Amino acid sequence: MTRFRIPKITAIALCAASGLAMAASHGGPKEAYEMRSANMKTMAKNLGIIGNMVKGDLDYDSAAATEAATALLAAADHDVDALWPEGSDSSAVEGSRAKAEIWADFEGFKGLNADLVTAAAAMKEAAGTDLAAMQAAMGALGGTCGACHRTYRAPKG
Repeated sequence: MTRFRIPKITAIALCAASGLAMAASHGGPKEAYEMRSANMKTMAKNLGIIGNMVKGDLDYDSAAATEAATALLAAADHDVDALWPEGSDSSAVEGSRAKAEIWADFEGFKGLNADLVTAAAAMKEAAGTDLAAMQAAMGALGGTCGACHRTYRAPKG
């Protein structure tokens, strides 16, 4: 029997991502905000690892890059409806930076999340290849993050 071993951090990220939607759907706007905040922190941590490799601040490590990209993809591929319920914007939930524009153009918002998932999947594929492939995938990944944040995230307050 062949055993597939999933690195601990990847397993944690996959379990967390799968549990986010269920937890958020059983709570209110505050719980959804807390779940998506945790999800964003997971994405930021793993994007930081990838970004540091891409910039040369961290040596390229195929296994570590693949692990970070796998966790990033798991976090990006979340249930948008569950984590972003109407009423969880910055005017309704303390700490939230979500603009009301999200729900005025929810399909556009979901489209940007789909773009993020596509870019994260491309990064996962590139991560185990080599540094040049990761560098090539980084522009699209960063662009999807920036497009959503510029449009739908309020500045720190």
